[in-house]
Amino acid sequence: MKRAVFLDRDGTLIRDAHYLKNPEDIEVIAGVGEALLRIQEAGYGVFLHTNQSGIGRGYFDWEDVRSCNLRMLEMYGLPMDFFDDICIAPELPGDTTGYRKPSSRFETETMGKLELSPSECWMVGDKWVDAETGLSAGMRAALVETGKPIDDEVRSRANASEVSIHPDLPCFASQSLNLRE
Repeated sequence: MKRAVFLDRDGTLIRDAHYLKNPEDIEVIAGVGEALLRIQEAGYGVFLHTNQSGIGRGYFDWEDVRSCNLRMLEMYGLPMDFFDDICIAPELPGDTTGYRKPSSRFETETMGKLELSPSECWMVGDKWVDAETGLSAGMRAALVETGKPIDDEVRSRANASEVSIHPDLPCFASQSLNLRE
């Protein structure tokens, strides 16, 4: 593996549900499972980096998040060990000591451990904090429009930072990675 894609979960891989705790509440996004497979089959490492402050707030626990991740993979028909690594950040907003995005600690540590070049890596998410994470790690970044609405301010920041915006993950895979279906 010489290149990688780091992905946000809520709003990017599945519909954003406020403090998702119950695997039965997961709503998949059309084409995401196939796009994930295309990315992996093209030789990219596939990593998940998700902020889950609901753990820190006591709304749910680690096992709830793991159960949701496994259910998501099951719904997409992917193996339970699909991701090369997963970072679940339980910190509350404003806590800069851990892995909560916009910290790029997970990306930086992973790229260092696997000897990946940041220029060969992407961070993909639905919020500016996701793009900011990738940019601060020296990676390329992309936003998808399947989560929180992208407002004019974020579009302007994305344009100024060369962050691409795509309707969804399948379009990112086709347009930014040149992976055709």
